[in-house]
Amino acid sequence: MRLDKYLKVSRLIKRRTTANEACDAGRVTINGKAAKASAQVKKGDVIEIAFGNRTVKVRVQEIEETVRKENAESLYEYIP
Repeated sequence: MRLDKYLKVSRLIKRRTTANEACDAGRVTINGKAAKASAQVKKGDVIEIAFGNRTVKVRVQEIEETVRKENAESLYEYIP
């Protein structure tokens, strides 16, 4: 699955266009490397997103095309 779509489906970023812009600005990394919106995401990948002065680091648990809002957090786990 594409990175921008995963970020939207998992609700880490609200809109796919916003996810695209974050990737283009270099604020998203996969396994420590800057990632484009078209990068493929797979189970076990570590995604780090810079939001202003804080960063969110998550590990991909599952990849689903669609998921209900209540179950979105089951797609990833936070890494402190």
